[in-house]
Amino acid sequence: MNQHTRLNAPLPFIDVAAQRRRLGARIDDAIARVLNHCQFINGPEVRELERDLSAFCGAKHAIGVSSGTDALLLILMALGIGKGDAILCPSFTFSATAEAVVLVGATPVFVDVLEATFNLDPESFARAIATARRLGLTPKAVMAVDLFGLPADYEAIGRIAQQHGLKVIDDAAQSFGATYHNRKIGMIGDVTATSFFPAKPLGCYGDGGAVFTDDDDLAALIFSLRNHGAGVDRYDNVRIGLNGRLDTIQAAVLIEKLRIFPEEIEVRDRLARRYNELLGDVATVPQVPSGLGSVWAQYTIRLPAGEREPFAATLRAQGIPTAQYYPKPTHQQTAYRDYPVADGGLAVTERLAAEVISLPMHAYLDEATQDRIVMAVRAALQR
Repeated sequence: MNQHTRLNAPLPFIDVAAQRRRLGARIDDAIARVLNHCQFINGPEVRELERDLSAFCGAKHAIGVSSGTDALLLILMALGIGKGDAILCPSFTFSATAEAVVLVGATPVFVDVLEATFNLDPESFARAIATARRLGLTPKAVMAVDLFGLPADYEAIGRIAQQHGLKVIDDAAQSFGATYHNRKIGMIGDVTATSFFPAKPLGCYGDGGAVFTDDDDLAALIFSLRNHGAGVDRYDNVRIGLNGRLDTIQAAVLIEKLRIFPEEIEVRDRLARRYNELLGDVATVPQVPSGLGSVWAQYTIRLPAGEREPFAATLRAQGIPTAQYYPKPTHQQTAYRDYPVADGGLAVTERLAAEVISLPMHAYLDEATQDRIVMAVRAALQR
């Protein structure tokens, strides 16, 4: 291999394999224990993980479920959301947020985001409530999304929600491990959903998720709903539920990953700060408001409109991957374009969708590799 080939060797966008090498036998042993006891559904590791997750984030109840999408779906089912109800949610996020709303028969009303944080704009949220009522819908909850690992403005969102009698659902698919004014994600709002998709900061080796709440009654409902609506008698289902359980093998993997998660969060934050220092003069870099802590699910910069595609192509030629989250906002996608948007429109969402691009970010990104990325970014932007 010549020097040029080494310098241009492809980099992973998220290096799941590096973490796998670090955990090595610990993961193998954890999976082997499940294979030995053969309790593949609702095995003891699921309960152990739920206890560990509660201890980590401070929520009274942690409920392991089959995916982040099912976590949202189960929350909406437990809250009794259905036809004629409106759920206020951002459009600048993955479609699973709105998907869960539609699946329970309710209507998503799309809300704009703040330019500085990419998260739900409280003023647009307030307008969206008025939009929903004008359309004859009953606003029931706001589903705030902590995009790219940064918590939304829950103080402002909570005030508006309280004024209108709405539940606050934290879609923390990207933010588990983050902090909001000395409170960890999982303790914010009425109920929180997260995802353990493999690329998340805390990811398993398949699909998985969790619901967090301090509400005993809500937790009991979700425990039942995730297992086909089961009651005390396993063959007497007391409500309509779904198969939303977390596999025991995935729980075993997550137990081991959670042990090193605090250290990984610190590394991710250090890398993000270093990116900011080295790129702040050539690109619009992400900022974390005072009192908040991001888990940096993605490190996302903004480029002037029209520059993103040639920039990505330049980096790709050097073996450096990028990603665009999200090039088409949910309200513009075919399946969702007939659903309402907040009065005043979603101008910021539409602008950001054309400008954002994410760089490699994971806890196993060494400084030498980060320097290679930074040099390529700077060269591409200074042409």
